[in-house]
Amino acid sequence: MHEKIDLQDAIITDFLQDQYGLQAVEIAFLPKGGDINAAVYRVIMEDEGRYFLKLLRSVFDETSVTVPRFLCDRGIRQIIAPIATISHQLWAQLEDFIAVLYPLVEGHNAFEITLTEHQWVNFGAALRGIHTAVVPPELNSRVQHETYSPQWRERVKMLLGRAKKDAFDDPVAAQWAGLMAVKADEILYLVQKAEQLSSTLQAQNPEFVLCHSDIHAGNLLIDTIGSLYIVDWDHPILAPKERDLMFVGGGIGSIWYRPQEEVLFYEGYGRTEINPVALSYYRFERIVQDIAEWGEQVLLTDEGGKDRVRALHGFVRWFSPHDVVEMAYKTESTLPPELKPPITRM
Repeated sequence: MHEKIDLQDAIITDFLQDQYGLQAVEIAFLPKGGDINAAVYRVIMEDEGRYFLKLLRSVFDETSVTVPRFLCDRGIRQIIAPIATISHQLWAQLEDFIAVLYPLVEGHNAFEITLTEHQWVNFGAALRGIHTAVVPPELNSRVQHETYSPQWRERVKMLLGRAKKDAFDDPVAAQWAGLMAVKADEILYLVQKAEQLSSTLQAQNPEFVLCHSDIHAGNLLIDTIGSLYIVDWDHPILAPKERDLMFVGGGIGSIWYRPQEEVLFYEGYGRTEINPVALSYYRFERIVQDIAEWGEQVLLTDEGGKDRVRALHGFVRWFSPHDVVEMAYKTESTLPPELKPPITRM
């Protein structure tokens, strides 16, 4: 979220004292992140301790805090675990928000700086540690399991219909609808391809592992001494490992598309067999999901402020060279013959 929410700093100060026993002397809103339902703050305490406060106003999944706590306790040092409240909870209610407090790690995300060779290898090793973690039964039962739901594909079809027939007074919404109309055939191809691959992948019944599910460059944090951390565990899931692996080489943000980066990553991750159907499915499905989520925000509401403009710019970029659509198309060459187009690509 890039616009400050309507919540006074004094309320946050009182909350931190009541729930964590911490006295804040400085609270600074951070206009960052791609989640329109999350606001983040840097908090400096009276003892000069520094913390990162995340406020969520969407449906809260408790595994977003219990999973990183589990992984951190398991010894995966690239995970930042949430801090417990006085009552030993990993989150607390703050008015209409769920609040989660973390130690603050100063640094930059991997959109802002380029990963070094060592960091790529470290990233691969960290993700292998996550994927091979043995999840205890009590946590396994609470973590979402992949269902290959068609919800995003159905929503994109709905938005395509709205974009073609509705008039929009808001200029951002009008531009988004215009772009959807121009690219309607290509967007429909992306949806159809995701549907085809979903059916094939379900029939294969692949092994599920613990996945982050959104491990793009914005969710890799590099601190001031070069250490790497995996953050924003909002939607952990048990799914094929390609649910995470698709980001390496996937082109999100027009980066992470170079073959040498994949070589370095897998040097750390280790030898593994990649399922081309799963990799291709998740790259197509991610595009469809982003079009659905951001499209609904822009076309069906007037909320978001600057985030609406960012969404529009992102929509344009997705179809640019080296970005997600191009990289998804490249995965088609690795598919079995029966899954290569003849679905007509526009």
